[in-house]
Amino acid sequence: MPVELPSRTLVCFGMAVLSALCAFHVVHAGSLVHDSVSLSESTITWSTVKYATDAENGFLSGSLDKATIVDRTFRSHVLENRYLKVTLVPEFGGRILSIIYKPAGHEELYRTDVGVPYGIKAGNFYYDWLMVYGGIFPTFPDAEHGKTWLKPWAFEVVKERADEVTVAMSLKDNFDYSARPDKFRGSTGIEATYYVTLKADRAALDARVVLKNPYDKAIQYEYWTCTTLAPGSDPKAPKTTAGAEIIAPIRTYSTPGWSASLAEGDESAGMGRRRFENLRYFKNWPTMGIAYAAPDMQGRNFWGVINHDNEEGIIRIADNTLTRGLKMWTWGFHSFTGETDPRKEPNEWRPYIELWAGVSDQFFHSADFPALGEVSIPETYSPTVGMSNVTHANENILINLSAKASGVTLQFFSIEPVTPLRVTLKRGDIAMFNEVVKADPKNGNRISVTVPAGASGEQVQLTIRTTEGKELIAAETTIN
Repeated sequence: MPVELPSRTLVCFGMAVLSALCAFHVVHAGSLVHDSVSLSESTITWSTVKYATDAENGFLSGSLDKATIVDRTFRSHVLENRYLKVTLVPEFGGRILSIIYKPAGHEELYRTDVGVPYGIKAGNFYYDWLMVYGGIFPTFPDAEHGKTWLKPWAFEVVKERADEVTVAMSLKDNFDYSARPDKFRGSTGIEATYYVTLKADRAALDARVVLKNPYDKAIQYEYWTCTTLAPGSDPKAPKTTAGAEIIAPIRTYSTPGWSASLAEGDESAGMGRRRFENLRYFKNWPTMGIAYAAPDMQGRNFWGVINHDNEEGIIRIADNTLTRGLKMWTWGFHSFTGETDPRKEPNEWRPYIELWAGVSDQFFHSADFPALGEVSIPETYSPTVGMSNVTHANENILINLSAKASGVTLQFFSIEPVTPLRVTLKRGDIAMFNEVVKADPKNGNRISVTVPAGASGEQVQLTIRTTEGKELIAAETTIN
C-alpha cells in the first residue's frame, strides 16, 4: 500500500519485507532504559512592579509604582521523569507553574516575566484587583479567578516512589475579604485539594481536584481550573505566537455584551451564538474578550492549544461532564504583535491563551454543591508533537484522524512512548494498515494510506492496541 513519507516521522510500509524491516527498527532498535521519577525542592524568583496590599490582600491605593520592579522568591517543588520537568508553586495559588517537555526542550505553559496589578477598584475581582502569574491552578468559590489565586496552599507528599510521585496542595475557604464587591461570596467552608502525579515512562502529567462541602446543607459555588497556555515556547520566555490555535471540539461560542466586538465578522449561529472557526486562531482575536463554548462542552473530553509554528501543543483531557464549561480568553493578538519589554514598559497585556474548565457553563452561573458532598475532577495534561489537530483523546493516546478521497491520515501521540503499539486501520472488513509501531516522543507519528476510487462515504475504523492486545483507543471517521 502507498504510504506517505513525511520528514518528521517513522512510517511502516505495507509491503511484507519492508514491514518486517520497519517493525524491527521500531520495536527492537536500542535498549530500553528504565525510567524513574524524582521530587526535589528549589526556589523560583518572580518579578513584579512595586505595590502593596493590606492584611486582607486588598490593594492599597496609591501604592502602584510601575517604574520600580521588585523580586519575590517562592519555594518550588520539581517533579521530573525522562519526558517532563514540572514545577509547582504552592505558595502562590497552589499552581503548576511550568511543564517542560524534555524531548523537544520547550515550555508548554505561560508565565509572566513581570507581574502588573490591574482592574484595581473596578469591581471585577474578589480582592478588587488581579495580577497574572501563569501556569495551571484551581479557582473557587467564585468566577474571575476566585479568592485563592494569591494564597499559600499547604503542600504534602502523598506518594514518593521510583515509579510515581504524587503530591497534594490544599486550602480551605474559611476566610473573607471585608471589601469584596457584592457579586462575590463570603466564606463557603469548601475544602480543596489539588493532587498532582507524575509517573515513570509517562509523557503526561496527571492531576485531580477534590472539593468537599463539610456542611450538612447544600451551598452554591463555582469552580474553574485556569490554564495559561503557550506550548512549544522558549522555557526562558514563554509566549503564545501567531501560529497558535485553540483545539476544542466545539462549533459555536457566545460572548458577554461587553466583549461583543470580539465576535464582529464571525458568522451567526442563532441564539446569541457565533461560529467558532475564525476564533480558533489567536491571530484572529481582534481585542481582549471572553468566548464561552456554547452551549457547553457537550461531554467532549479534551481541549488545548497547538502551536503550528512547530506543531507542538498541550491538551487537557478530562471528564467534561464534570467540567462542562469552557471559557476562553486572550488580550487580543496585539498582545503579541505589540509586545513590549516588560522590564521597560510593564503592562498586563501579555501574549497567552487562557482556557478554563468549569463546573458551570459561564462565569457567575453557580452550581449546587450537595450537603456533605464531594466533587472529584481527574485531569491529564499531555504535550503533543507533530500533530496539527486532535480529533480524539484519552489518558493513553491523542490522535488526529482524517479521511478524504485522496487517502486516510493518522497522526498520534502516545502518552507512554516506550510501549510498542499495534495500529490497525480498516475500511469495512479490509485492513488498510496493520503494523506494530513504536511511538516517537520527539516527532510524533504519522501514517498515510491511499484509498481506492469510489470509497467516499465509507467508514474507516482505527484501533490502537498494545502488542499484547489491550485496546488503548478506538475511533472512526467517514471518507469525504
